[in-house]
Amino acid sequence: MEFQNKTVFITGGSRGIGKAIALRLAAAGANIVIAAKTAEPHPKLEGTIFSAAEEIERVGGKALAVQCDIREEEQVVHAVAEAVKKFGGIDILINNASAINLSGVAQLPAKQYDLMQDINTRGTYLVSRHCIPHLKQSANPHILVLSPPISLDKKWFSHFSPYTISKFGMSMLVMGMSEELRKDGIAANALWPRTTIATAAVQNILGGDELMKKSRKPEIVADAAFYVLCKNSKEATGNFFIDDEVLAEAGITDLSKYNVTPGGELMKDIFI
Repeated sequence: MEFQNKTVFITGGSRGIGKAIALRLAAAGANIVIAAKTAEPHPKLEGTIFSAAEEIERVGGKALAVQCDIREEEQVVHAVAEAVKKFGGIDILINNASAINLSGVAQLPAKQYDLMQDINTRGTYLVSRHCIPHLKQSANPHILVLSPPISLDKKWFSHFSPYTISKFGMSMLVMGMSEELRKDGIAANALWPRTTIATAAVQNILGGDELMKKSRKPEIVADAAFYVLCKNSKEATGNFFIDDEVLAEAGITDLSKYNVTPGGELMKDIFI
């Protein structure tokens, strides 16, 4: 039970990759705080903070569901306080919550631009800021951000630069926090998938059923996150990890179990 008595604060963990990470760490003994917006069932999105908490408890973890819009500082402060009140501290922060819209500058409404910047970049900053004082008290504290390696290749900007800016903003915070928090022994790393992952975003926004069939399951990112978070926080920081590379380092090279379609073609992620 590698994460016994460790408390993990996860943003946007009611479904998809966030929930998969929560279940993986809960099975290893962690206390999980699900800080997300969805408290009532949504017609197009599976799961709520409460259904995720129930799943976490079924695999042996302890869970706290807190409704939290990470754009609102008061809600973030409240969620962090509730986590500390219930579990006594915070050892790991997973900045997973994210908004996506792949429109170009000429097509994207300002409201959608603001949403991506507020959730992706600003949200990562805001939740990190309020978790850091508690992470400083942990024996092996980690901040893990679900964001891609930074590249200035124009192909990542030519079609959907507003989204790219918001995700690279998250990655730039990883770079900054890894150095800023090095003296405190807090690791800050990024993790990103090699392929598209079968999530609501892929189903509803990126490509529907056809792209889902060419994707891997969220569990591949969850397993990779597990191995990253097992690392010594004083040594492994400032990295941009790719899920299959992390698993290869851990000796896991047969990734067929993660394919949605056994033996099927896989689609590379848009930032790979």
